[in-house]
Amino acid sequence: MTTAKHEFEIEKTEDEWRSVLTPEQFQVLRQHGTERARTSPLDKQYGKGTYVCMGCDLPLFSSDTKFDSGTGWPSFFKPIDRAIETTTDKSLFMTRVETHCRRCGGHLGHVFEDGPKPTGQRYCMNGVSLKFVPD
Repeated sequence: MTTAKHEFEIEKTEDEWRSVLTPEQFQVLRQHGTERARTSPLDKQYGKGTYVCMGCDLPLFSSDTKFDSGTGWPSFFKPIDRAIETTTDKSLFMTRVETHCRRCGGHLGHVFEDGPKPTGQRYCMNGVSLKFVPD
């Protein structure tokens, strides 16, 4: 699956992405993969800071919006304004809302409508798509 044809602020060739990402990061961010649940240390990271895109360092989530969803992936109830774009993902015989970085198009995860208040949303993110920057 690939992101719909869209121009992003940061564009790189496949080789350029491969040179700056690990194989797992490339598979998730550029090829819409999913890391195994409970493998990311960011799932249990609860320090104060900002979660940024691993591909381009765009701030995506504040630690103030992180919660333990019990799913095994880092989860947030709200992204930073204008950080994320969404597309419809119809893979795996279901329809989901895919999230990606608005600046580089990197695949981050999916958003579901079963999160906590105040938004009721659960942004279920691949930890390899994110980098935690402490305050």
